[in-house]
Amino acid sequence: MRDKLKIRYVVLIVLLSVVWATQLIPILGEVYAQSVYPVISHFLSSFSKLMPFAIGDLFIFLSVLGLLFNPIRARYIQKKKKKWKQILLNEMEYLLWIYAWFYLAWGLNYSQKDFYGRTNIPYTAYTPEIFQSFVDNYIDKLNASYTDVTSIDEPLVCRESVHGYNQISDTLGIHRPPHSSPRVKTMLFTPFISMVGVTGSMGPFFCEFTLNGDLLPPQYPATYAHELAHLLGITSEAEANFYAYQVCTRSQVKEIRFSGYLSVLSHVLGNARRLMSEEEYAELFSRIRPEIIELVQKNQQYWMEKYSPLIGDIQNFIYDLYLKGNKIQSGRKNYSEVIGLLISYEEWKNHGKVIPEE
Repeated sequence: MRDKLKIRYVVLIVLLSVVWATQLIPILGEVYAQSVYPVISHFLSSFSKLMPFAIGDLFIFLSVLGLLFNPIRARYIQKKKKKWKQILLNEMEYLLWIYAWFYLAWGLNYSQKDFYGRTNIPYTAYTPEIFQSFVDNYIDKLNASYTDVTSIDEPLVCRESVHGYNQISDTLGIHRPPHSSPRVKTMLFTPFISMVGVTGSMGPFFCEFTLNGDLLPPQYPATYAHELAHLLGITSEAEANFYAYQVCTRSQVKEIRFSGYLSVLSHVLGNARRLMSEEEYAELFSRIRPEIIELVQKNQQYWMEKYSPLIGDIQNFIYDLYLKGNKIQSGRKNYSEVIGLLISYEEWKNHGKVIPEE
């Protein structure tokens, strides 16, 4: 019994050492992201896609229940009662195994180079001229792409997303999908998830991605492509937004293309409100098709009716800490940084070479 315990502790220490070494040594992070993760992802996703439900959601739920009720069972119910010290040590050991599993299965992708490092596309600093040019071009494309999206063709979204990622993989620093038909799952606790305003998630423990069952048709394609980007090893929310935009807006399916343009509208307007004068912002806003403004307002009302401010604020606080603890220094603001990525990419594509900011 003691020998088995020692072996277990040794294995855990080795795994934790691998995690910490990979986080500290940049070359190991690159090796993991480029060579190790694709193998792990293919193996775990091949297993998880056999299940019709989100096993990662169930695993997290059961783990939380176990951590909460195991101390009561161990201390008061079972015949051979344990001391509190042993109970706490057991709980801590379980959390360390979860920690190691999370990072080895997916989380060490946080240690890879960022978008600019992977693609050698230089960062382009915001200037009024560059931002105005980007916004003008974006609004024109958004308006032209508008179509009334009333239903979701899930298999078509899957095929188009896989095709899109295969197209951009070699030039934009992202892996190809591990399967030709990656299986998306519906979140097990959709009503609760809607209360915190989350539309999708990446399940790192089994390399599966899930979508909120309440998603509206215009949101579905871009959210699908966003979460698929996470499955392909992308940890940054801004980068996942960028890749979803690239995949969707390149599609020949008009509903998917519109979803891509629509997905970054709030980030465009948020940046514009911060960088433009009130008159410039009002002029920009007035150029957006009224059908699109009406759609956005209906979407906002739909989600606000499901949203719980208290639970949402708690989730936002925790997720902000999580992102900052994993080298995403801007926390939840990282989502809006997609505009910087799009501007840098467009400037690089249009001019071939951009002198990066000093």
